[in-house]
Amino acid sequence: MDHLEHCEHLEGEVERFAALVETAPLSMSVPSCPGWTVGDLALHLGTVHRWAEHLVRVRAPRRIPSSEMGLDLGPVDGEWVRRGGTALLRTLRAADPAASMWAWGLDQHVRFWSRRQLHETLVHRSDLELAGGGSPAAPAHLAADTIDEFLGNLATAEYFSPKVARLRGNGERILFRTTDTGHSWTVGLHPDRFDVGIGERSATASLSGPAATLSLVLYRRLSLAASGLEVAGRRDLVDFWIANSALE
Repeated sequence: MDHLEHCEHLEGEVERFAALVETAPLSMSVPSCPGWTVGDLALHLGTVHRWAEHLVRVRAPRRIPSSEMGLDLGPVDGEWVRRGGTALLRTLRAADPAASMWAWGLDQHVRFWSRRQLHETLVHRSDLELAGGGSPAAPAHLAADTIDEFLGNLATAEYFSPKVARLRGNGERILFRTTDTGHSWTVGLHPDRFDVGIGERSATASLSGPAATLSLVLYRRLSLAASGLEVAGRRDLVDFWIANSALE
């Protein structure tokens, strides 16, 4: 998908998230975000949308803390979420996706933010659905992009997700495969780093299943035991990866 397609999907996810905020008590706990309530999660996502909008609008050459932006922080409700999402989408759609700017991932361009905010919003929409007893769903091709974006940016997330630094090994490989879209990624664990390759290679362990389910497991929104995904090879290696790879 390209920048404008990511924006189109982001628009739908913002509305879904806002609608869920309007129907759930703000005090309800969100088990997939331990210690957070619906209100906490809505504040987080709405603030992230406003932070990203500011970064893109000024083509930030460096990270700017949200505390320096004078952001609108509420009161938090569904309409407040919509306002932030609408402003973000307006700025993203008006921007050149190839324009250079700061991003915490590898792609130091505007287009990083349309893709990142789409998947940030999609995952947190899933959090709200899980909190309400629902079963989150996403189109298979979109869920496959969620996985690809997650794996591609994970190594650069170490500064705010310190457990990522534990993802080391001695040449072991983990294969992740979507059975409904035909996508696959092979992670190699090395003494000083890990790398992610597109496609299948011989692996020490593998994890396979529908893209939507696989994305929820990799984001630790759904337990591996309850997922129905197929594990081959060393289950302990898959568990090790899941335990240390979540964005925090």
